[in-house]
Amino acid sequence: MRIPVPFARGHLAAIFGVPLTVLDRAAAVSRRERVVAPSVPPVEDTSGPGSAGPAPLAAEAPSTTRHVDPALVPYFQTQLEGHYAADMMLGPRALLGTVEAQCRLIGELVDQADAPTRRSMAEVGVSYATFAAWLHLDAGDPTAALRWHDTAQELAHRSHNRQAIACALVDRAMARTDQGAGAAVVDLCESALMDATHLSPEIQVFALQQQAHGASLLGERREVDQLLDTASRLLDRVDVEEWGTACLRTPNYVEVQRATCYGRLGLAHEAHRLWQQIIPAAPATSRRDVGVWSARQAVASAALGEPERAVGLARHAADVVLATGSARAVKELWAVATAMSPWQAEPVGQDLAEVLAPIGVGR
Repeated sequence: MRIPVPFARGHLAAIFGVPLTVLDRAAAVSRRERVVAPSVPPVEDTSGPGSAGPAPLAAEAPSTTRHVDPALVPYFQTQLEGHYAADMMLGPRALLGTVEAQCRLIGELVDQADAPTRRSMAEVGVSYATFAAWLHLDAGDPTAALRWHDTAQELAHRSHNRQAIACALVDRAMARTDQGAGAAVVDLCESALMDATHLSPEIQVFALQQQAHGASLLGERREVDQLLDTASRLLDRVDVEEWGTACLRTPNYVEVQRATCYGRLGLAHEAHRLWQQIIPAAPATSRRDVGVWSARQAVASAALGEPERAVGLARHAADVVLATGSARAVKELWAVATAMSPWQAEPVGQDLAEVLAPIGVGR
């Protein structure tokens, strides 16, 4: 575990309700007593230079069964809620070390606990592993993200919980979306929805919206709308968010996905209209997401021949990148630079270059 950077320490202490000294002491203990969980057998690294290294939960010693207090399960769940809140404010890099250390600890407890505590601990482990994968995605490391998705899928099957298994499949589909693998995204989401009648509304919405992203990668606009319309009808039945899907925490959740899919499909006018409704309604806690959305709206603005508006939106997104280090926002800003290339030699193009220079986009 890394000691959080100075500005992050204060936020994390406030979120978890602990003094700064507790955070520092926990980090110091983690350095002295590194916990490596034996949930996954060791993997020989044969991929050569640039590989992602050992499996996230690589084994170093055989597991032994001992009593694991079931009260640890709600403890980790509460901690995860705090992590979600911190991620929205701080970005991925402030949390990666902490979350990965907790993932490894949970993996160790899963191996040591008796059933049914083992199953419950595996369930919460799924949420932690998929969150670690998300943090790596947002930090720009999809290879590491996929390795954490592997861990999440093993834990999901060990939990014997079909909700967890479906959620892990959709989370992996999210990573494949970032890779542009539309067919893989659709296949994974369809597999998750095979038992749809036995899934909670939250998981169904999560799978349907991600399948819509896969359909947009394949250029299927009608399928996108059908999937998102179905998800929208189910959203009213989601009364609690158990799997960290953000469908309740994100206002206009389904329409955010629709606007993103429309942008991917080249439907600039439709995407721009939706972003104009979504972004002003977003709460202050969604700053990082608003930065990503602003960059996507900037691309639509450029496509509609509104370069000045695009530069203003890109400026907001660039500010978010500087504050949070979100690689997702950086990726979207590269798309803005491409969309604005017709104005590169004009004053508005120079304005954009000045906006993007501090984050290394457009060089």
